[in-house]
Amino acid sequence: MTLTQSLLIIALLIAASAFIAVAEISLAASRRLRLRQMADEGDPRAEKAIQLQEQPGDYFTVVQVGQNAIAILGGIVGESTFSAPLTDLLDDWIGPSMAQNLGSVTSFFLITSLFILFADLLPRRLSMVEPERLLLVVLRPMLLCMTIFRPVVWFYSRITDAVIRMTGLPDKRNEQITSDDILAMTEDGARAGVLAEREQQAIANIFELDTRTVASAMTTRDSVAYFLRDDPDHVIRARIAEEPFSTYPVCEGDIDHVIGYVDAKDLFQRVLNNQPISLLDDSLIRKVLIVPDKLTLAEVLDQFQQAHEDFAVILNEYSLVVGVVTLNDVMSTVMGDLVSPDDEEQIIQRDEHSWLIDGITPIDDVMRVLDLEELPHEEEYETLAGFLMVMLRRVPRRTDSVDWGGYRFEVMDVDSYRIDQVLVSRQREEPNGTELVAPAAALSAVAAVAATAAPVAPADDSAQAAPAAEPKASGPQPPMVPRGRST
Repeated sequence: MTLTQSLLIIALLIAASAFIAVAEISLAASRRLRLRQMADEGDPRAEKAIQLQEQPGDYFTVVQVGQNAIAILGGIVGESTFSAPLTDLLDDWIGPSMAQNLGSVTSFFLITSLFILFADLLPRRLSMVEPERLLLVVLRPMLLCMTIFRPVVWFYSRITDAVIRMTGLPDKRNEQITSDDILAMTEDGARAGVLAEREQQAIANIFELDTRTVASAMTTRDSVAYFLRDDPDHVIRARIAEEPFSTYPVCEGDIDHVIGYVDAKDLFQRVLNNQPISLLDDSLIRKVLIVPDKLTLAEVLDQFQQAHEDFAVILNEYSLVVGVVTLNDVMSTVMGDLVSPDDEEQIIQRDEHSWLIDGITPIDDVMRVLDLEELPHEEEYETLAGFLMVMLRRVPRRTDSVDWGGYRFEVMDVDSYRIDQVLVSRQREEPNGTELVAPAAALSAVAAVAATAAPVAPADDSAQAAPAAEPKASGPQPPMVPRGRST
């Protein structure tokens, strides 16, 4: 065989090996969602590719048989092609024995380098860039090879299947798509510019509905505006003017004995018709949805759907009212900053190293803003206030502080045991190892609150929406003092 013929055979072997490498990587790297989309568009090859991904045994048997056969042939042909000429070339410079050894090594290195570069690395990299398109190109030739070499494929496939069964190894790829997969795709889409950052965050918030409890979105007990059954007309009118909401719980004696709720539209109709308002009229009071405080937001949405309601009262295990939640509260959790006005923000960044945060802010939002991976005892609380209570092991007071994760959490304002404002400052390390708080933390409590406090937002008449969360406690919670009756 001449040198030209040998080089032609080597080139054909490299091309065949490159083809097999493309076939292997393209099937493994192809995205099932993309293939499904192509199949829905009418490409039968994509449907066949999906079937091969589900049962890839015979396909990869052909790949391995082909790769090994080509590698052996390449070694044989390459040795005979390059070894003799290289030995003759080196024989004039070194001894015959040394020339033969060096010629064999050089021939091996040359043929191996050609196969690595052009039969492996280059086609595999190309296959990773556009796996679906290349898979459809090589699919039919590979199916033909599977048919031609069916006896060989059957032999090795059956042996492989037996070994897998004996060892208990999985033989099918898990194609189940998880929420983590979808979130990873949306993050990639946001980085690529396909999704806006806020849209990606809204999708992430949807998946958080299964992990967030209703306490993270409810209006807390001390902020609930409610009526007593025997409230006279002037008290009801005064309460509506003072706290205009769309829905009001109706209670018998105190807030812990809820008998129903009244829609503000029904009250307004009475007012416009110059009719007296009396909650003793059962026609005004609607049946209220009661949900436990341990439900997730996703479960609350299911309850709203089943009951055809958009308002619910939340009870703890002691049958005490801890708050109320509306459909708007849950949707605000999903949409986040897309619908929240600036004056209702719970986290205000003062500068590069400090933030002023409302105590009832969900701890997940705090961790996301501060880029914290974890916090101690995360299962014991849901709000920033709860975090401070757990860390201090008591009800925080003004000027109390907690250092964790390179940040200082300092209580700036407390209203009747409720933590209104927390100043979070990034700490920096000095060369001697001590930590110093960023300059913002050196401000006095009054100055910090005055400098950063947002103007009070007008009352929202669309819903009793306050994205608040009541901190979880490890033991029984004493009931809070309900709002007194207006006169």
